[in-house]
Amino acid sequence: MATVKVKFRASSVQTKEGVLYYQVIHGRQARQVHSGCRLYPSEWDAACSCVILSSVVEDRRRGYLLSVKNVLAIGLSRFKNIIARLEHAGQPYTVDRVVELYSSPTDCGGFISFSRALIEELKQSGKGRTAETYTTALNSFVRFHGECDLLFEEMDSNLMLKYETYLKDKSVCQNSSSFYMRNLRAIYNRAVEKKLTEQNAPFKYVYTGVGKTVKRAVPLKVIRQIRDMDLSFCPAMDYARDLFMFSFYTRGMSFVDMAYLKKKDLQNGVLSYRRKKTGQPLFIKWEKPMQDIVGKYDTSKMPYLLPIIKNIDTDARSQYKNVAHLVNAKLKKLGGLLGLGVPLTTYVARHAWASIARSKNIPLSTISEAMGHDSENTTRIYLASLDTSLVDKANSIILKSL
Repeated sequence: MATVKVKFRASSVQTKEGVLYYQVIHGRQARQVHSGCRLYPSEWDAACSCVILSSVVEDRRRGYLLSVKNVLAIGLSRFKNIIARLEHAGQPYTVDRVVELYSSPTDCGGFISFSRALIEELKQSGKGRTAETYTTALNSFVRFHGECDLLFEEMDSNLMLKYETYLKDKSVCQNSSSFYMRNLRAIYNRAVEKKLTEQNAPFKYVYTGVGKTVKRAVPLKVIRQIRDMDLSFCPAMDYARDLFMFSFYTRGMSFVDMAYLKKKDLQNGVLSYRRKKTGQPLFIKWEKPMQDIVGKYDTSKMPYLLPIIKNIDTDARSQYKNVAHLVNAKLKKLGGLLGLGVPLTTYVARHAWASIARSKNIPLSTISEAMGHDSENTTRIYLASLDTSLVDKANSIILKSL
């Protein structure tokens, strides 16, 4: 185990102050780290390794000596904390690693401080969505571990298993748990790439796959109910319903793509846009139900087609996120009024369109193209979690033939 002490080196000039430094010893190797403090020989007790606070010194000097004593105590405490955490991690370490962690400008150069620095870097480089994803995962992990930074050596499989158990105890679903793990792993791997730590595979025993999602589609009759509801008593819920229906009318357009639609995207009866997620261009024939919703709201002072991003002088992404949160909250209440078995969100409109299209025997290739999927395989996976009615029907036929 590493040890650390405060040492004093007198100046070669008797009238000048000497230097105080930390001596770190581990594995028969010693390193010196300057404390930034200086004293006269008469102000240092070598036997006790402490500052001598003489009552005869003037108040100004006494104040300085007290500050030196405080700085040394903080430095020693930080060194001992680093050493204790390295020992707890159970991985071999060197005296240079102790010094490196102490000298790091970001706390102890640990996982949490690295993650936050990486997130800021991503924001600055325009990768806002990745930054938000990493932030969500990191916030969950911090709720489990606490704000105190975590040495990379402490990031091991045992800790991740404890975190996974914590998530289960909090009733976090398996896919959400996997989402957190995958993003934390991505952050960790970036640290490995930067040679800040060795690859110790801390996520090897936790679940990082993607299971089938819970069925989120609703049948056509429910879509009709949502469309025909009288929501004049609640304008906010009416607004949420309109955006839900617009998504359904436009082949399950995602909310983020809806938010960024501009009036210039609608020309000659065709709405054209690029999916934010994949960059794929999509073209939709403009239909009367779409126009009914757009014509219902005054957007004359904004370039956007829908009243989601309303202020061009304010960050567009934060506006979209705030509206998405509001809309989903109102949709869940609307779903409650209808007694639906699934939480109603904007994403349900996308699932419903795909599921209903499939029930109408629309070819898989057509559904895939309509939804902007990269491949039919993506659509197959998507539909597998939506509607089991065809499978149930097949099973019924088999059972009846017995």
